[in-house]
Amino acid sequence: MQEIAAQIEQAVKVIRGRWAGRPRVGIILGTGLGSVAGEIRAEATFDYADIPHFPHATAVGHAGQLVCGTLVGVPVAAMEGRFHAYEGYTYGQITFPVRVMRALGCDTLIVSNACGGMNPHLTCGDVVVIEDHINLMNGNPLIGVNDDRLGPRFPDMSCPYDPALIDRALAIARREDFSARKGVYVAVTGPNLETRAEYRFLRTIGADVVGMSTVPEVLVAVHAGMRVLGLSVVTDLCLPDALKPGDIAEILAVAAGAEPKLRKIVLGVLETLD
Repeated sequence: MQEIAAQIEQAVKVIRGRWAGRPRVGIILGTGLGSVAGEIRAEATFDYADIPHFPHATAVGHAGQLVCGTLVGVPVAAMEGRFHAYEGYTYGQITFPVRVMRALGCDTLIVSNACGGMNPHLTCGDVVVIEDHINLMNGNPLIGVNDDRLGPRFPDMSCPYDPALIDRALAIARREDFSARKGVYVAVTGPNLETRAEYRFLRTIGADVVGMSTVPEVLVAVHAGMRVLGLSVVTDLCLPDALKPGDIAEILAVAAGAEPKLRKIVLGVLETLD
């Protein structure tokens, strides 16, 4: 981890060369949800390939650029597309952009994803506000010699998702009259979808939704002292006794259809940010 500080400095230098803003909020836009970036009053846009040490996005539906500017008047740095372990990246590479956003000035991270719903009360298109998570990714970006400049050796994870931001997100959903509920997100590596037995196991250990991202970024954000709001959109139902084969086109379509809900929450949270 000790070499990361120099890499962060190199990436920040490139961004600062074209953008003098100081973002308050970092946003990671997941599958089918990148159009939130269209709401940003962009002051600078960077292809990931132009930022030192950024990986290249290869996942379907991920644009692969960092958009810097303001969103409802709040300075932000937003990732259009994230990185995943199933793409072959290390957890350090996956989470490097969070380190950069923190170094640029972000004290809050908003992260979104598409997920499979295992709680039988969920339906496709629902928004789940993450209240806790389970890491089954067989890896952790904090492994290695700790750099105390970046965060503590043993970051506390008793409350990784900010309770005030959770309450605010749920209040916005009620105000806008759409379904949103708190839930536990379990992260797996993928890229395959799970078997019936695996869904039963994941549900038994307390997970409401399952996905292949988010947890590494949240671990690093908490390590760096950031507040976190996590939002999942249920794009397919993972009920073992009524399981249908996954269809990526349908998943992307559901994610796109639910995007207005996510946008309302993100904008509403930013408008009332402390």
